[in-house]
Amino acid sequence: MTDRRVAPGEVYRDPVYDGATDPTVVRDVDGGWWMFYTQRRATHPDPGPGVAWVHGSRIGVARGEDGYSWSYAGTLEPDTLEPGDAGLSLRAGALPAEIAETHWAPDVVRDDTVAGDRPRWRMYLTQIDGIPDRWDGHDRRIIEYVSDDLTRWERRGALELGSDRVIDAAVARCPDGSWRLWFKDEAAASVTRVAVSPDLDSWRLEGTAIGGRPHEGPYVFALGGWWWMITDEWRGMAVHRSSDAVEWVRQGGPENVILGDSGPPERGIQIGRHGSVVVTEDDARLYYFTHPWWDGSELGTSEDADSRLSAVHVARLSVCDGTLLCAR
Repeated sequence: MTDRRVAPGEVYRDPVYDGATDPTVVRDVDGGWWMFYTQRRATHPDPGPGVAWVHGSRIGVARGEDGYSWSYAGTLEPDTLEPGDAGLSLRAGALPAEIAETHWAPDVVRDDTVAGDRPRWRMYLTQIDGIPDRWDGHDRRIIEYVSDDLTRWERRGALELGSDRVIDAAVARCPDGSWRLWFKDEAAASVTRVAVSPDLDSWRLEGTAIGGRPHEGPYVFALGGWWWMITDEWRGMAVHRSSDAVEWVRQGGPENVILGDSGPPERGIQIGRHGSVVVTEDDARLYYFTHPWWDGSELGTSEDADSRLSAVHVARLSVCDGTLLCAR
């Protein structure tokens, strides 16, 4: 584990490479909490040139009993080191396997189309071939997996989403009974596009859900009688509201964001980035990541090792008079 200061408010940090990002959190049928996240190689001793340290990542897994205290459980590793249609299995080894594939930004949802005592889970995972050392010029696909226990995942294949530059899937069952998948399309000016499915087996593109300023990391949830979408604008998170999870209106105008406050690195409080929401019986929690000791430089190429470090934080969400409120 990296020897560094604990940032105010952090609830989890990755013990292998100190690069936990893009968290998604679910609760199993027994009440246990599971966190799936991108395990960036922030402190890898030889990550490669450029932004290679952001690639070559596995999906890290942490488990907890209350959603605030977490223990590292391992990584989702391919069942074979050969590229192809491999499933994934949770392995508790200290170090993830070094393979020529990048996994990013999982979304894990409970599939309520399957009857039975134990649920079926679906994961929508961004996959990039190889370990690129630059951002552009590499195919990015969203791959679907299914699981009955959150530890072993069967690969179902890539989704056809009209682009070879798609990342950051978010899936939810909408009021009209359809499932929708929102994603960032880097080939469409990095806005949020959407596809719809009646059964999670076939998808039809619906177009652009959120346009305007480039962004990433959409996440959709219901709270307080409304549907909400949050997106990461790299300066905090934009909030959009909807009555049907189809038509969206931005909260507070084009400059308004939540988790947009930051300060000098010594404070350890920085803007909130790419997260997910868990609505419980008692509250709603937004899990997100920050770079607590970021110095303001371009993250992808920063020579400052501390700027690469990241941690998962949690904020409380509530709705008052149709406005989504957020408190760290």
